[in-house]
Amino acid sequence: MNTKSIARNGIIAALYIVFTIINPFSYGNIQFRISEILVLLVFFRKDYMLGLIVGCIIANFFSPLGWIDVVFGTLATVLALVAVMNSKRLYIAAVFPVVVNGLVIGFELYLVEKLPFILSAVQVALGELVVMIVGVIIFTILKREKDFLKLIDANQNI
Repeated sequence: MNTKSIARNGIIAALYIVFTIINPFSYGNIQFRISEILVLLVFFRKDYMLGLIVGCIIANFFSPLGWIDVVFGTLATVLALVAVMNSKRLYIAAVFPVVVNGLVIGFELYLVEKLPFILSAVQVALGELVVMIVGVIIFTILKREKDFLKLIDANQNI
């Protein structure tokens, strides 16, 4: 990993953290974690996974659920990232964070908060779905711009 890649991942981690922390709907069973849009960056460049994982870990330390959210939230992010970065279609890639976050975070809320699993999973998934639809629209528009692809140094699915 070179200096440029480290810097890019640092910026991605920082953006993920800030977009999560400033958003009052980033945690809980009804969430619209805007920072999750950044997960779609690994569709274009796999090594952005590192910045997203680090960003998720740090952002989840601010969760009302504390360390347990660091563990479950990061697990959900890693699983979603692996699926997204191996996808060939952006709209298909966006389905994985919806399903994974719904199931993993829904289970976390069931264990910790004693909330109904199915209801929590559906609520988390619906919030993630809204965010992913916005993300797909944004990245569909941006990927048409050569300057954007150059900026993120896209090396796949271009």
